[in-house]
Amino acid sequence: MARAESEQERDGGLTAPDAVRAMLLLMPRVAARVKRIAVPDALAGFQLAPRHLSLLSYLVYDGPMPVGMLAARLEVAPTTVSLMVGDLTRQGVLERCPDPSDRRRTIVSLSCDPATRTAIERWLANGAAAWQAAFAPLTPAERALFVRTMTAYEQGAAGAAGAAGAAGSAGSDGE
Repeated sequence: MARAESEQERDGGLTAPDAVRAMLLLMPRVAARVKRIAVPDALAGFQLAPRHLSLLSYLVYDGPMPVGMLAARLEVAPTTVSLMVGDLTRQGVLERCPDPSDRRRTIVSLSCDPATRTAIERWLANGAAAWQAAFAPLTPAERALFVRTMTAYEQGAAGAAGAAGAAGSAGSDGE
């Protein structure tokens, strides 16, 4: 095993423990930086938060779509998306219209107001530019590996958070 680790280090790679350490140090900084993304002045009157970035990102990059499709992509319940869309529609950030091919479905899109659209696009631009720069030197396979790795981490962290919460509540029952 020591030989494999030394080969990894020569190739510019990291041992698994070194990679874990690096990510444990990096992720809090990344999370803190994301939390500090300021809502643009043009959107300051709206009640937008970082959690809206994902929903707005899908609409900016993929265009208008039904609530059910947004919910599936965001991996949340359609009711959750409906509530977010309703709130953002009342604020003038989003618009809803019936699907012309199926009047039972509602299509969600960004506001037609140019100032609002531009502000949303600028809000997302820094993150998009940072990801572009980070992914530019990678091969398509390396990009896919990174996305799969981050997805696995997010799913594992969600499971660990649930287990920690369950353990904490189990421990408090006996007091």
